[in-house]
Amino acid sequence: MHQGTIDLDPLAGGFDLQSTVESGQSYLWDREDGRMYDADGGTGSDAWYWTTARVDGDPVVVRVRQTDGSLEWESTVDAEHHLRTRLGLDDDLPAIRETAPPDAVVDAAYDAYWGMRIVRDPVFPSLVSFICSAQMRVGRIHGMQQALRREFGDPVEFDGRQYRAYPTPAALATASEADLRDLNLGYRAPYVKRSAAMVAEGEADPAAVAGLDYEAARESLTEFVGVGDKVADCVLLFSLGYLEAVPLDTWIRTTIEEYYPECDRGNYTETSRAIRETLGGEYAGYTQTYLFHYLRSGGEDH
Repeated sequence: MHQGTIDLDPLAGGFDLQSTVESGQSYLWDREDGRMYDADGGTGSDAWYWTTARVDGDPVVVRVRQTDGSLEWESTVDAEHHLRTRLGLDDDLPAIRETAPPDAVVDAAYDAYWGMRIVRDPVFPSLVSFICSAQMRVGRIHGMQQALRREFGDPVEFDGRQYRAYPTPAALATASEADLRDLNLGYRAPYVKRSAAMVAEGEADPAAVAGLDYEAARESLTEFVGVGDKVADCVLLFSLGYLEAVPLDTWIRTTIEEYYPECDRGNYTETSRAIRETLGGEYAGYTQTYLFHYLRSGGEDH
């Protein structure tokens, strides 16, 4: 077993593990105490979180918890590099915040969850997660991903316990629609199956859009079944590092209506351009994520 700690004190802007992995960005982590995305789950202080990664094609478990001034981790590999990437630890939060508009609601969101960072999840699991996200609460989306792990993921032994890796594209492509529906995917089941088959059969690769201009990358991702502009934006923001992406979900559309009505241009493309400019351009997705988490968690009642 490999173990280590990451000193959080030098990080620009600090770090908030719970907000980072329980803010609707990622559905690929779970809490050892079973209280992930639990409204009564407390602060998550000292809670162990786990996820899986693939190293040279093999699944490995990574466990992590935040303690005073440090991030403790355990894995079968040296996981520090994976954690720095997956959890956005090298992002300069104060510099990013400087690009945000000086609005009261934006300041309140940043103050409430300061230290939250944008995740960089593996792209195929991120794609499936957000295909499953349509008209779903965050807790149910997370539950779907854990169910997919249990049913179709490879077993991974770690520290005397069996975990499950996230399913491969081939595993989900060969699953029956009925089996996927039994995991509460509903009408999303054929979307997941077909998009997984596209990846497994080499018809399309979501990672291939990396490096394209932002709007071209978004358009390219919509070739996957069940992926519209909003889902594509989520994958770009929370997996592929397009920090300007602003997924126009219900919460952000409500934010636009209440705080930035001039940004509503009547269609996704033009509204997206307007709100990106308003929220800070190249880091607009960061401000969007703070607003999403703040408003979803009760806003000024937080």
